[in-house]
Amino acid sequence: MFRQERVGRFGVPFRIHKFRTMYWNRPKQGPSLTVGDDVRITRCGRFLRRAKLDELPQLLDVFLGDMSIVGPRPEVPGYVAHWSEQDRRVILSVRPGITDLASIRFRNESEILKHSSDPEHTYLHEILPVKLCLYRDYVERRSMVLDLQVLMQTVFAVLFDKGVAPPREGLPDSLARTAPQMTADADDRNATRTKTTPQP
Repeated sequence: MFRQERVGRFGVPFRIHKFRTMYWNRPKQGPSLTVGDDVRITRCGRFLRRAKLDELPQLLDVFLGDMSIVGPRPEVPGYVAHWSEQDRRVILSVRPGITDLASIRFRNESEILKHSSDPEHTYLHEILPVKLCLYRDYVERRSMVLDLQVLMQTVFAVLFDKGVAPPREGLPDSLARTAPQMTADADDRNATRTKTTPQP
């Protein structure tokens, strides 16, 4: 079992549970990000990560009250330090989750980062801003229906290795929407809010 400090609700730190996917002590010997074929990851660990089974122990964190099933993914303190005050106020007002739209959209994040000459810069300036947008959108629209949408999209992403749900006859439109459609909607809503926000 692997445990790591993450930032929880109201900014309170907690130690998340995950199945260990790296060689012992290797996480301390490299960056917080995993990029492509990271040599620190074991063969079994690659399977666990690809199938997202390494996240299963977080059900214990849900039981302990530190996390919920659906919600913004908890970040390490070092990345939360890059958030704006408003982002911290909104996103950290709810419990972090095991899955969310950002997890689906960036399911293959390490593959994206391996093509970057500076993965840390790419994460901070290209990926993290999109995640924050999706985190805020979830908090502002959270409901049981939205949680169900996210859960179904997560299942599709794990089964088909992508965030696009295959058609399902008789499935309500609200649940048949794909992760790209849902995240595009979130981008549009946040763009609209930005345009309508009065300038000081």
